[in-house]
Amino acid sequence: MKYIIVIMDGAADRPMEELGGKTPLQAAKKDNIDGLAKKSRCGLFRTIPRNFSTGSAVANLSILGYDPIEHFHGRGVLEAAAMNVPLDGTDVAFRCNTICVSEDGKIKNHSAGHISSEEASVLIAYANEKLGSDRIVFHQGVSYRHLLVLKGGFSPDVKCYPPHDYTGIPYKELFVKPKNEQAKETAGLLNKIIDDSERIMEKHPVNIARAKAGKDMANMLWPWSPGKKPAMKTFQERFGIKGAVISAVDLIKGLGLYGGFDIINVQGATGLYNTNYEGKAEGCIRALENHDLVYVHVEAPDEASHEGDARLKVKCIEDIDRRLTGNILKGINIKNTAMAFLPDHYTPVFTKAHSPEPVPFMIYNPLKEPDSVQTFDETACASGSYGLVEDNTFINKLLGRGDNG
Repeated sequence: MKYIIVIMDGAADRPMEELGGKTPLQAAKKDNIDGLAKKSRCGLFRTIPRNFSTGSAVANLSILGYDPIEHFHGRGVLEAAAMNVPLDGTDVAFRCNTICVSEDGKIKNHSAGHISSEEASVLIAYANEKLGSDRIVFHQGVSYRHLLVLKGGFSPDVKCYPPHDYTGIPYKELFVKPKNEQAKETAGLLNKIIDDSERIMEKHPVNIARAKAGKDMANMLWPWSPGKKPAMKTFQERFGIKGAVISAVDLIKGLGLYGGFDIINVQGATGLYNTNYEGKAEGCIRALENHDLVYVHVEAPDEASHEGDARLKVKCIEDIDRRLTGNILKGINIKNTAMAFLPDHYTPVFTKAHSPEPVPFMIYNPLKEPDSVQTFDETACASGSYGLVEDNTFINKLLGRGDNG
């Protein structure tokens, strides 16, 4: 049996008036996914453990059957792996966004208006020149997603705030806070970096040009999600299954690398609504030739939610159905391939932030009878035969490990 997991990042949502009282999953025309739902078994999956931070790193660890309580060490270390940035045992890695802060000191958005990688590379190099040292190193990523590594005895025990969850909030209310006495130096340094970055970046030529063009400036660096290098068994060691990951997002690639997955890079994969859906489908089909499982991650619905754009979110879901799922179904043998579809977490358009409700999921297995669910959405899947699952139940059911149902 071959396996495909399609992650519709942040696709789960709440009903909204703009969509006639429907969620984006309910409003979207998705004949391919709903057609599979009729042949599948469905349920809800608590991807975010209770009293745990709501984020893609935690959720995707859960989906792959890793316990986040044991294995989550911040998304910075995962992105470092994807960026080929080596970490030693004492390094602390942070995800570091270029964000836009408005004149009144509030976070306007988490992405600096989805700044281009070319513009960001200039700003990150400038940050290294002005703020970096042998102990403070910035590494350029893609668009607004970058990495900060603190070397030599700093602490990961600091409370940071994901900027995508705090748009409209004064940034000074979100300064980094130490969790213990040993972390005070680290928190103080990070807050100095935040303040100093605004001072040096506001008048940088890249931002002056963006302002003249009517674009949001990348006028602040925002570090968050700290951690040290984790140690975890690979997916193949755990299940005897060789896997591949397809994603535009360094976080997911890094998680895949730590899990022993091969990374399939797709030209034109952007992490936005304009990603190369067809290329991801082709990459998935080809990867199945020499892999047992392919993990296909699409960031687009999540980014549409962070922008507060319900119509764009519906379009992203429809593109996943028509341009990704439809092409995958044309290129695989559905009689020997199990497929799972699910969001990693909720990202309600209204709040523009992640939330921890259990997400809908469906598992198509050609060897198993379907349940009565007819469409893939939050309400329909709640009545599915799998009920509410947690921990490693989802991955075990997909792979048929200890699952008689």
